[in-house]
Amino acid sequence: MTDSTGLIPIRDALARGQRFLLTSHARPDGDSIGSQVALALALQALGKTVRIVNRDPAPAPYLAFPGVELIEVAAAVDGAFDAAIVLECGELSRPDVAGLDRYPVVNIDHHTGNTGYGALNWYDPSAAACAEMVLDLVDALGVPLTRAMATGLYVAILTDTGSFRHANITARTFDACRRTAAAGVDAAAVARQVFDSSSVGKLKLMGALLGGMRLEAGDRLAVLSLDDEMLRTSGATRDDTEGLVNLPFAAREVRAVAFFKVEGPDEVRVSLRSKGAVDVRAVAVRHGGGGHPNAAGFSVAGTYESVRGRIVSEVADAIALSPEP
Repeated sequence: MTDSTGLIPIRDALARGQRFLLTSHARPDGDSIGSQVALALALQALGKTVRIVNRDPAPAPYLAFPGVELIEVAAAVDGAFDAAIVLECGELSRPDVAGLDRYPVVNIDHHTGNTGYGALNWYDPSAAACAEMVLDLVDALGVPLTRAMATGLYVAILTDTGSFRHANITARTFDACRRTAAAGVDAAAVARQVFDSSSVGKLKLMGALLGGMRLEAGDRLAVLSLDDEMLRTSGATRDDTEGLVNLPFAAREVRAVAFFKVEGPDEVRVSLRSKGAVDVRAVAVRHGGGGHPNAAGFSVAGTYESVRGRIVSEVADAIALSPEP
């Protein structure tokens, strides 16, 4: 169990309280969804009243997992809660849910650069996924790990480690996975649901993205671009873009990927991924974003043409500054 100075006060606050609100960042990913569900189920096992409220719905592949049906989608919250538990967010603005500041905030996060915005803060950058911290908290609360909780935790770890390819993996990560398997999780079935339950539209979108892929920095940087026309042509949705940023890593030369999603006439969402020592988080932070050294993102104002060149140059510099594997 790590960082007990942050964990113990949070355990005590959750043990004392009765009504809790859980949330995580907008555009939820596997770690945010799995961590919220696992903690919500643990609190319910203690007889607590729990609501999960997110700004955006869970992507389709996650809807089949137990507990995901508890997630409500809303732009604002109200009601009486003893605390708002915010998972996997470096700042209180990240959930994009109005009203969180009405409650005492419990901040549980593993991202470098967390601002310590909570009444209670637990920040552990050594955790490969927020789910590792949630597992510690479930243990501290004395709740037996059920198969449903364990499924959420495994989904979170599987996805936030890039299918166990990111550099933040430790023995703690695999011990957590061992415990989820012991609780009854079928790891292969979970992976099939996450990665192999896509629509035909997503498959066509993969082809379109790879067909339009450009290589920069001596083929070490892959650049992917997406707009609404590509979605319409392929018959895909925004949910279908989940995980596509990792496709170019199938090529051994590629050390980083920049994925540009045009969100409107003057906004571009940028997802960055990397291998090994290439730090893409540093690029994201310069533009108001965040994440991990190997996985980060941000939104930036401007047209695709004005944004692309600048970001490609910065990621290419990050590649040049990192040692070759």
